[in-house]
This record gives sequence, structure tokens and C-alpha cells, in this order.
Amino acid sequence: MHEEFFSALGATGIVPVIVIQDVKDAVPLGKALCDGGLPCAEVTFRTAAAKDSIAAISRELPDMLVGAGTVLTTQQVDEALEAGAKFIVSPGLNPEVVTYCQSKNVPIIPGIATPSEIEQALALGLDVVKFFPAEQNGGIEKIKALAGPYTSLKFMPTGGVNAKNINDYLAFPKVVACGGTWMVPADKIAAGDWDAIVALTQQAVQTALGFEVLHVGVNAPGWSEGEAITNEFAALLGTGARKTSKSYFAGSLIEVMTEGGKGAHGHIAFGVNHFDRAVAYLERKGYKLDESSVSRNAKGQRTFAYLTTEIGGFALHLNQK
Repeated sequence: MHEEFFSALGATGIVPVIVIQDVKDAVPLGKALCDGGLPCAEVTFRTAAAKDSIAAISRELPDMLVGAGTVLTTQQVDEALEAGAKFIVSPGLNPEVVTYCQSKNVPIIPGIATPSEIEQALALGLDVVKFFPAEQNGGIEKIKALAGPYTSLKFMPTGGVNAKNINDYLAFPKVVACGGTWMVPADKIAAGDWDAIVALTQQAVQTALGFEVLHVGVNAPGWSEGEAITNEFAALLGTGARKTSKSYFAGSLIEVMTEGGKGAHGHIAFGVNHFDRAVAYLERKGYKLDESSVSRNAKGQRTFAYLTTEIGGFALHLNQK
């Protein structure tokens, strides 16, 4: 149900939960999140400005995935949908609100914390729930325990999720995304410090994606030249040298390609925490995968691919850590 929506939600990995006191802040805040790499937000219905804020973001930033949070009644559902909300989030599981959203064909992510609430959610035909408040209810270990008997269910933990623990949550495949507030502090919103929110959002994205240079590839014209280059790097770095089917390695930092490697000069390998989220992030920035280079694991998940872009004569590829 709503597979396209949940796929898009999972591709962001983080859902900023924002409280807007003044509608004039809505669009600048939404733009700051998009500029920082998170084109998604849950606007909470805790303030009088919520409905108009959702309407303003929906109108001015139509590509942003904006939803309504802290929705407690069917009237609030109507207000949120009228404003342009693309999804609904509630702190608890109210069957009336859930079935009303289903009748409107809008994604609803209700909050749960217990097995009994999970069984209610399943009975209502839901396959994604909000685990709330996450840290206070046992965090990722509690989610793993709940996921054991309820294998079809996925979770969006919210409450106490921050830069220090987000990767503990996102590393678990049953977690679709995490809701959080640390990149949208109230004092920065009140001050209109959008540059600070852009920076905090960028930090959150980079923390979640975990881009890391794994090695640099150097192109050599043949095996003998490649071996010589590798030995020089090995001597420089004080490492051993090893041969693979297509290259040599000096330690783990330098790969010397011997059979016409990609890139005018070579390649740079980046490790990432979550391959598909990293690809989605890069695609939002205009980069594309070289589909012919994709490798998958035994489960069919993508774990390796080159980008079609070179930078400075270097090809770029991603590796799942």
C-alpha cells in the first residue's frame, strides 16, 4: 500500500519534524531543508500556523515531500489534506483516524509502542508504523525485538533520535526512516537563521550516508607497469602489495588498475552506509549511475556501481560498507 510514497520516504532516511509558529517561516525553512539535502518534512499540528504552513510549502516547493504530524482527529486530517499534505503522522494509533485516512487514500503512519498496538495496526492493514517515543521506549533494541514476531512490519522511529544514534536505527532494514528535530532547532527557526539549518541538515545527511574514501585507483598501461607502481606505493606507505584478478593493491588505500580502468587517470571509491539512500541523494543532485556497472549481493541488493560522471579525470564508484 502506497509503495511509491514509502520508497520515497525511505530514500531520504530522515524526516525532519518541524514546529512552525509563524507561517512566514514555512517556505524559508522548507527551502533550507531542501538545500541541505532533505526534501521532506513533517509539519506538526501543534500550532495555529500548521495548516497555512503546509499550504505555503506545498505551493512554493511542490517537489518537497511534506506531511502533517501530531494529527489527532479526522478534522485535522481534512485540514492537512486541504493544505496539500502528502502524508499523515499521528502520535498514537486511533482506528478512527487511520480508517479515515485510508478512505481518503492518503498514507497514514500512526504511533505504536507495544505488541497489542502492532496487532491493531496489522488488523487495519498497515505495514508501516511510527515507533514513538523511540528512545524512551527502548530504542533500536526494542524495535528489533518487536520486529521478530511481526516480520511484515516496518518502523519510523521518532523521539530521541539524533546524530549520535541515527545510524543505529537506519542500519536495521526494518526501519524505513527516522523522524528527528535536531537539524531544525526552535531557536534557529525563530531567528530566521536558515544558513545554520542548511548546515545542520547537511551534517545530518552526511552522518546518515557516511561517505568515506575507501581507496584511490590509479590506471597503469599493463601488468608489469602496474606491479612497479604498486611496489612504489607500498614502499611509501609501508604496506604489503597484493594481486587481484584485475589490479594490484598497495595496502587498502591504493588500487592500481592494469586493464584499462575507468577514468582518464583512475578512480575514487566511496564507501556508504546505505547504498540506495546514497544513490537517491546523488540522483537528487543530478548524478546518475552507470547501470552496466551495478553489482548486487545474494539478496539482490545493490552494493557497487560507478557514476556516469568523472571529476578531475577520476571515475567515481560507490561501495556498500
